[in-house]
Amino acid sequence: MEKSANNLSEQGKQSATQPESSLLAPTAEQLKAEATADVLPIMQQIDVLATEQDISLSFLEHLLSMPKNNAVKYLHAKARKAVETVYGDKIFLRGLIEITSYCRNNCNYCGIRRSNKTLERYRMTPETIMTCCKEGYSYGMRTFVIQGGEDMWWNDERLGALVSDIRSQYPDCAITLSMGEHSRESYQRLFDLGANRYLLRHETADENHYSYLHPSEMSFQNRMQCLQWLKEIGFQVGCGFMVGSPGQTPQTIHKDLQFIRTFRPQMVGIGPFVATQHTPFAEEPNGSVETTLRLLSIIRLLHPHVLLPSTTALGSLHPLGRELGILAGANVLMPNLSPVENRELYNIYDNKICLGDGIDHCYDCLQTRMESTGRRIVVERGDFVG
Repeated sequence: MEKSANNLSEQGKQSATQPESSLLAPTAEQLKAEATADVLPIMQQIDVLATEQDISLSFLEHLLSMPKNNAVKYLHAKARKAVETVYGDKIFLRGLIEITSYCRNNCNYCGIRRSNKTLERYRMTPETIMTCCKEGYSYGMRTFVIQGGEDMWWNDERLGALVSDIRSQYPDCAITLSMGEHSRESYQRLFDLGANRYLLRHETADENHYSYLHPSEMSFQNRMQCLQWLKEIGFQVGCGFMVGSPGQTPQTIHKDLQFIRTFRPQMVGIGPFVATQHTPFAEEPNGSVETTLRLLSIIRLLHPHVLLPSTTALGSLHPLGRELGILAGANVLMPNLSPVENRELYNIYDNKICLGDGIDHCYDCLQTRMESTGRRIVVERGDFVG
């Protein structure tokens, strides 16, 4: 029997850790009314950013480098107001199913890169994937995210059959794919079989930076071409980047933001870079949680209608990372539906949270945690509005 959101919320209060206090922050109006002379000009510039939905490199650098103060709180408050204007107080869930840890690529930051010989690889069967969907559906999830490395076993025929089966059994759900680069013909076939959305992080909008993050056989032009194909076909498209990735600068971040402004994706996924063993970047510093939160707010103001996750990577680097992401303007969470025995093997980065938690605990925990933000998890597909 399907579990109701209200019942799950009550279970969550009993089984998950209750936040000690509310995280609710002052509104933009309150902060503006109490503004001192040193922060008021910055608040006014944030207002211009929200109105014009654009940002200069110089102002971006200022927002990312200034100390945490009431102007930063104002940035987050403006982002909360922007998302509430479009989506109200709703938080949308996407049930994540990590179907394979095999990957043909050798990206310099990723733990499942093909050169990592220490990793025990796995590949879920279609039957296991359908069981994950069944469990997620019982918890009110109406979007399934099928994610994996670029595993050639999952060819057009097999992946198409999986999409067709999910569409047949769950006609009211959205099917999101995150399976990397393919031909336009492959994308079209998956769309025709019932896939609705596709997540493909652009990683960086700077070609030189892209080359630093990826092996020579991967092409910046092809990544951008794939995103364009997906949009032309009719997918709701998600792009995104890592915050603090090696080689990233304010200039490359500004290019990312300008790409998001012009491409107008339906989804944007950003999270802090997490250094991962057995990769060329294993000794690099992790990305900043604080910078990630500021960029979430900036993206929300640049593109108020976008669906914006508060990522697991945020929660992995800060105990309240996902809550802070919601308070910075995010409105999507992606609990993991994968079998517990597979999660540690899908090691795209180190120290991921919730590897041993079943979906019952995970859902209850998220319900309770989100209460502290003043938002509510809803049983909806959570389609893009706009």
